[in-house]
Amino acid sequence: MSFVVLFSTTSFAITEHYCGDTLMDTAIFSKASSCGMEMESKSTVEGCSIAKENCCTDQQILKSAQDELQTSADKISFEQKLFIASFIYTYTNLFEGLDKNVSSFEEYAPPVVTNQIYKIDESYLI
Repeated sequence: MSFVVLFSTTSFAITEHYCGDTLMDTAIFSKASSCGMEMESKSTVEGCSIAKENCCTDQQILKSAQDELQTSADKISFEQKLFIASFIYTYTNLFEGLDKNVSSFEEYAPPVVTNQIYKIDESYLI
């Protein structure tokens, strides 16, 4: 239960670096490393401007956390309280009578052996 509360109240980011249409790197809680193919910004040479489009893109997926938790029991309805109480009662009494192992064959005596079965099934080579 504590893991569910911790996971629902923690926000994190997944960063992905694409070079063209190919995923190059993925990182959680940090920035994805680049592939080294990023283009420089516009370069100008004496009246001639060359502008190339950058093929690399970064995407970020954010998982926002739940900020509000229900901390008071006043907001729980009567039916929910009844369900919780009955669940706890039945769960605590679920394993109550299983301390000793019950066997059905302990009170019965073994059968009387009249024939030696291993001698009946043997075959001898003469």
